[in-house]
Amino acid sequence: MKNVVLITGTIFLLSCRTSIKMSIPEVFKEQATMQHVKGTGANRMSFGNVSTSRIKRGLQISNPGWKDAYYFPENFLLNQIGIQKSETIESEKSKFRYTLSDGKKHMEVFANEKKMVRKVDYEAYNSKSIFNSFEQVQQYAYLFSAVIKSDTTPNWELMMTNNYDRFKEHDTNPFTIIKRSDHGMATNGTDTIFVKPLSIQKTESADGKPGKLPFTIMSGYELSTSGGVIAVVDMIDKNIWFYNELDETERMQISAIGTALFARRIHNVNW
Repeated sequence: MKNVVLITGTIFLLSCRTSIKMSIPEVFKEQATMQHVKGTGANRMSFGNVSTSRIKRGLQISNPGWKDAYYFPENFLLNQIGIQKSETIESEKSKFRYTLSDGKKHMEVFANEKKMVRKVDYEAYNSKSIFNSFEQVQQYAYLFSAVIKSDTTPNWELMMTNNYDRFKEHDTNPFTIIKRSDHGMATNGTDTIFVKPLSIQKTESADGKPGKLPFTIMSGYELSTSGGVIAVVDMIDKNIWFYNELDETERMQISAIGTALFARRIHNVNW
């Protein structure tokens, strides 16, 4: 069953890809400038007068593990009706680094990603039906951290998290799907930029016509300070919207955060 859900969702999103468009609030759009980011799926990115060096990546390591013995008493009974219960713990980690430049200023980005998923799987091992298995997530933990270094300004640290624990949240829904909407903040010890996920249900087609999806989807990130929104990272069309009042240094800081979000591989929310 889990395979059917994944396949159905993938086909639906692929069929909608050409028509889904993130809707930027008109109030912000009138006070901002959009830059399209080229190369988000490659090892170099560029937009406007900003470009990255080649993105150097470490090994992306994935470690699955099994704990079948924990369910021995339950499986003794479940096996009588052809069902096997098992638990898997999957962990994954990776890192990358690159330099960002606008021709005047340079920033170095050092980033790490870590993810852990613990889930229980029920499988009807004597069945040939496509509905022969059911997977239930018990715990999900994601952490993304990036250090942004500059020769002229204090270092910034970006931290993004996405956590779920079925037991702590008292979640009784057996079909819970983990949302991809991570959130966090960037700080240099004095100033703070909050990074909030944006999800859409109302959409805008390429010709400007409004539409509505049957569910909400992750579409990008809103970057803000105590004074309000300063940037929007559009993960659908690969754009960064910069508030016009930002100076060159602030634009570079936003550029470093935006490219770091685009460069991720484990928690990849790119389209």
